[in-house]
This record gives sequence, structure tokens and C-alpha cells, in this order.
Amino acid sequence: MAVYNGELFLREQLDSILPQLNTADEMVISDDGSTDQTLEIIKSYCDPRIRVLPTKIFGNPNGNFEYALSHCHNEIIFLADQDDIWHSHKIQIMTDELASCDLALCDCRLIDQAGKVKLPSFFEWNGSQRGVVKNIVKNSFVGCCMAFHRKLLKKILPFPATVSIHDQWIGLVALRYFNVSFLPIILVDHRKHGGNYSSTGSQSQNSWGKKVISRFRLVKALINP
Repeated sequence: MAVYNGELFLREQLDSILPQLNTADEMVISDDGSTDQTLEIIKSYCDPRIRVLPTKIFGNPNGNFEYALSHCHNEIIFLADQDDIWHSHKIQIMTDELASCDLALCDCRLIDQAGKVKLPSFFEWNGSQRGVVKNIVKNSFVGCCMAFHRKLLKKILPFPATVSIHDQWIGLVALRYFNVSFLPIILVDHRKHGGNYSSTGSQSQNSWGKKVISRFRLVKALINP
């Protein structure tokens, strides 16, 4: 989990994840220099499965997630945002799916700050499906919906400096080198509240020029890892 000033929704997210973890599981948390009560909320759980890394300042989710991923120890890795809600059987369903694939991607629905559903299915809205070209043009990979085997880390880390969206990078590398499964099951309430870094479920505000440059850099990184 990557966190930054997430006090508003963090407790609800932690409460949706921790009951699903076994004693051998770990929750690796990287903080990007929060100035609110984020770290105090995390520490209040006194849960030995939570491992908060020494704070580093990145100023962006890519560096924050890369730092967290580089400190994961277990075989199966889930990415988690600080403001979502995981459905109660998400970990079990996706772990079962990973018995026959290398990366699993579930569907999510988008909710607002109050928890009201804004978009019932990201897969349906986005036209999500496999295919490297398709996911370069229109990304299907949302970090909070992904789980994968740790062998992917050798291919995805470090994130190329020219890549701006870490979860799209992970998904494309997985499509190129590994076996990917799309699960048409909604297992996450992905919260959109105006303070999100990503534009998942909404139209990007970047100009066409920026989009073309971003995709060119992505393709170049994918071709020349």
C-alpha cells in the first residue's frame, strides 16, 4: 500500500483488508511524507502484519509503489490504494485465480466520497480486455484490482523513469511476458473523490500531444526493458 495524506478514508480501507489476511501475510506500507494523521491511524492498529517502511519523499505514486514493491517478501503481491474498499472475498478469489496465471485483474466499481456508486463496472465502461496494443491505447490495468506472483518484480522493477502510470506498466509487462487473467467480478469499490492522482473512470485532462508522447515512451520502455 502506498499512502499520502490519506486520513479521510484510510481506516475504512484497512478494515476491509486486514480481516482477509492470514498470520503469514504482510501489509507493506510506504508513506510519501504525510503531514496529516495517516501514520498515526496505521500505528493505532498495533497489527504485527503491518510493516511501515521508513518514510521517503517521492512526490508521486510511481516512486511510492516502487519502494513498497521492492520490500515485499511473499509470493503473491496485491497493490492497494489508501482510499478504496475491498470486498470481503477479494484476496481468496484472486489467490485462487493465480493458481493458473501470473497476474490476475478483477473488475471494480467507482464510488464517490460518500460511498455512492458512480460507475457500476469499470470493465464495461472501459471495454477492458487483453491485448498489448489495446492497453497502450486505453489502459485496463487499475493497480487496486491487480494481484501477481513475485517473479514479475524482476521484469517490472525498477519502473522506467519515462513511464508515468505504474499500473499500466505492470499490466503491459505482464501481457508481454506472462499469463494474464481478466476476472469479470467486482471485488473493489474504487473511490473517486477529487483528490485522486489517477484519472481512472474519467476522461484524462492531458492534451493529445502529451498522450502521444506518453504512449511513445511507454512503447519504447516496453521494447527496450
